Formats: sequence, C-alpha cells, structure tokens
Amino acid sequence: MTKLSRAARICQSFDTAEKYDQAATAQRIAARTLFRHIQTSLAEKKPLRILEIGCGTGLLTEYLCTKWPDAEILATDFAPNMLARTKSRLGERVFYHLMDAAAPDVSGPFDLICGNLVLQWLPEPAKVLQNLARLLAPGGVLAVSTVLDGTFAEWQQACQQEGEQAGTPVYPKLAEVQNWRLPAFSGGWGVQDIVQAFADGLDFVRHLKVTGASVPREGVMPLSPARLRRVAMQFQKAGCAITWRIGYACFRKPPRKGVFVTGTDTGIGKTLVSACLVRRWQGAYWKPLQSGLADEEGDTPTVRHLAGNVPCFKPAGAFLASLSPDAAARAEGARIDPAQLDLPRDEADRPLVVEGAGGLMVPATPDLMMIDLAQRWGLPVVLVARSGLGTLNHTLLSLEALRARQIAVAGVVLSGPLNAENRATIAEKGQVRILAEVPFCAEITPTVVAELAKLFPKWNDICVE
Repeated sequence: MTKLSRAARICQSFDTAEKYDQAATAQRIAARTLFRHIQTSLAEKKPLRILEIGCGTGLLTEYLCTKWPDAEILATDFAPNMLARTKSRLGERVFYHLMDAAAPDVSGPFDLICGNLVLQWLPEPAKVLQNLARLLAPGGVLAVSTVLDGTFAEWQQACQQEGEQAGTPVYPKLAEVQNWRLPAFSGGWGVQDIVQAFADGLDFVRHLKVTGASVPREGVMPLSPARLRRVAMQFQKAGCAITWRIGYACFRKPPRKGVFVTGTDTGIGKTLVSACLVRRWQGAYWKPLQSGLADEEGDTPTVRHLAGNVPCFKPAGAFLASLSPDAAARAEGARIDPAQLDLPRDEADRPLVVEGAGGLMVPATPDLMMIDLAQRWGLPVVLVARSGLGTLNHTLLSLEALRARQIAVAGVVLSGPLNAENRATIAEKGQVRILAEVPFCAEITPTVVAELAKLFPKWNDICVE
C-alpha cells in the first residue's frame, strides 16, 4: 500500500471534514477579522477581480461576495470536497477552481488576492507570497492570515505534563513571519489571540478531526487511546480552553513604478539624490509641492537640467515663501487641494521619482503631513540622511516612523563625507539597506550627476517586478 504524502493526507483530512462549518469557530472569527483588514487596506477601492486561495467552505468568500457583488471572484482550494461545499453555499455567484496555492495556475492581474488560515499548510510560505504577489495588479492587495506559535499551548502543556509529545504542528513565531516581506510593498503583520472553550478534553480532539486539522506533524506518532485520555484529563484540569494565535497581513503593491524621496532634514540633498535616481533609472520626476521660489528657481527645472531633460510633471502647488507647503500656501491665501496630489499616471513604464518637501513630519496641507502622503501614494521610500554627527537619532527615528505606518523602505542614502561607523550602525539598527553614499561636491553639474548616478543600484535591484 502506497504511503500518502503529508500534503495528500491533509487534503484527505479536509475532504472528509463534513461538519467543518459547525465546528469552525476560530476559523469564522479569523475570516471576519481578515475581511476587516482587507476593507481597511483597500480603502474606497472596489476590486474588480479577486482570487481566494484555500477557500475551504466559503467563510471568507461569503464576505467578499456580499461586499463586492459585481466583482469577479475566483475561489480555489486543493481539497475538492471543500470547493464543493463553497459552491453549495454560494452557487454561481463565484467561479471555482481546484488549485494548490503553492503552485498557482491562474492568470492575473487581480486587484485582491486573499486566503484565510491557509499559509500554515503550505511549504515555503514566504515563496508562496512572492509568487502570488506577481499576480497582483498595480495598487492591488495581498491579504492572508496564518496560525502562529502559541496556538494550542494549553494542549501542548498537558502533553508535556504526561510525558508525551504533542502532535500539533510547529507554527512559526511572529518574528519569523514578519520576515515574509514583499519588496517595495507597504503593509505588515498584526496578531490576534482567539480563546475557544471546549466541553472536555476529548471534545478538543474531536474538534481537530471535524475541522480537518488532525494530521500530526511529520515524525510524531498519534497517541494511543489510553494515553490520549490521560492527556485529555490534564487538559480538563487546566480549564478546557484553547488559544489560537492568528497572524494577519495585508500587503499593498505600489500603484506604479517609483520611489518617494524624503530626508531627515531640510537641505539634506534630496534634490541631488532625486536627480541621480532619475538619471540612473532613466525615470521621470515629480515634486508635488514646492515652496521657496522667492529664493531659488525650484527643484523641477533643476532636476530637468541635471538629469538630462527627463520627463518632469508639474507641481500640484508652488509657493514663494521658504516655509512648509502648508504655511507657504496660507501666506499667499492659497489652498492645496488634496485631490491634486494623486500620483501621475503618465510615463508608467518609467520609474517615477517623487521628491517630498522637507522631512516626514512637515505639514503638506492643513490635514496631511508628508508621511501621510507617503502612505497614501504607496511607493517605497528612499530616505536621505547626513553621514556625520547627529545622523543616528534622526535617521533611526525616521525609519521607525515609516515602519509604524507600515510604509516600505527601499533604503537610505547617506550624504556627506564617508563615515563607516554611522553607515554600519544605521544598516544594523535600522535593518535597512544603504543604497549609496554621496560625497560633498563643490559644484553640481550634469556631468557630476552622471558620475554620482553610477553609485546607485539599478532599478531592478530596488524593486523586483
């Protein structure tokens, strides 16, 4: 008799889980929570095409159908009977496809790809996320949940007290899943604990079987009935409750090729770095908000001159005073219309270099800081920082502010004399890539920029499409 692989046993276990819906309490809560995260991540955007992986019996699928009835929804699962149960629940409102999420055989692009409590069953989940991300449309969202370390801790403790080895899977720690990152995508992971009570110890064991989750991990033999009863009694003494620790992630693909260039200080060298990036990538340039035109020509003509007559988009607001964009606009009795601050869509094949005004916490409008705009645009950030004394505090605080908003960071550019110690500290403590070190130049010309541009990575080394 041929021994089934673990994947085949898991598939068989789910296929025979006839009472899944009645028992799937934690799964239902997780589906509802993931759906809320999806709504927040999409904001007002209505997805036109949705791919769901591991749809099970359709707990999440039903939320998707109700919220976006006009969307084309493709529900997939690797267990045929689970897919059939989703179809019996939702009928012809959804398209159905038998598919292993670890080897997707569908064509994108999709505006939303999602899966509830499926990653823990897949080999190499980080690779799975990367493969799925390639199926996303620009601005699309990849949303998943997974079981984390700490789940079933009460049962594992009961096993330990009886000198037994728990057969429950080894789930990843939060720190591990946080490394399942998608280059240039904004977003990140959050955690929820769900506590589920059971009538007695054996009720929990029956729950695992009913929900198709009873396949023990590799190398662990199932407990005999007598040993199982002893563990169940220990579990009962502790209160008959199980904790599920669930991780949720929503990753948003940038709406177009490009980066947002900001700095730790005003006058730190953002415009020079922007010109170098545009030159290096043969990109386009946009300075959405420009102030200080009473004292200088402005950054847009400067970049056009230095980078070689590249495509440059007109600023949404340009003001005379050397103040924050918000203060400069008010000084002229003007108002910055946030609707004019949407990313340009032209020149979509070129990486767009968007240069901010000042640093992250500079007011752009009465209601928006520059960091708010960075979050709204969804482009990975290039942070320009000085190389010398005082840079560590400013740079690490800026990186912390970006990550608190789950904004992707492409890397840091250090401006000024080479400083190996500061470079190493920022890279290590900030967990960030140093893209380039730009020395002080007494004169900035197109020729100088052409040489400095060679210090920067190529576009494909910044963001893999």
